Amino acid sequence: MRYLAVDLGAKRTGLAAGDDVVGLVQPVEVLSVPRGPALLDALARAVKRHGPDALVVGLPLNMDGTEGGATADVRAFGAALAGRVELPVHFHDERLSSFEADQRMARSGRTHREKKELRDALAACAILESWLAERGAG
Repeated sequence: MRYLAVDLGAKRTGLAAGDDVVGLVQPVEVLSVPRGPALLDALARAVKRHGPDALVVGLPLNMDGTEGGATADVRAFGAALAGRVELPVHFHDERLSSFEADQRMARSGRTHREKKELRDALAACAILESWLAERGAG
């Protein structure tokens, strides 16, 4: 199966694609659209472009693993997205995914602006890689 991972942000949303056959994951794009109806539209177009069988949405858990207010917002957005694109939506812990993205870029030679543009898609990669690893994919 092909998956599209979504790292939701207030202003930017990172996307990564991968599959459970070989377990390869790659950043595909960053949507610079604020969360809301316009982001649902942009994600629906991204789903058509990338053709996943399911989505994996990063879930912002607290550091102790509990759910907070942001988690409820993401679950509601994920439910709206599932209805919009008619695909299953899986949620996965996104704690430290942005930190991991920063670590991947630390010695990349990219400018601050280039790193900022890529960070969200790399965070989506980290979410999808972790989700696939938990399922023994690849």
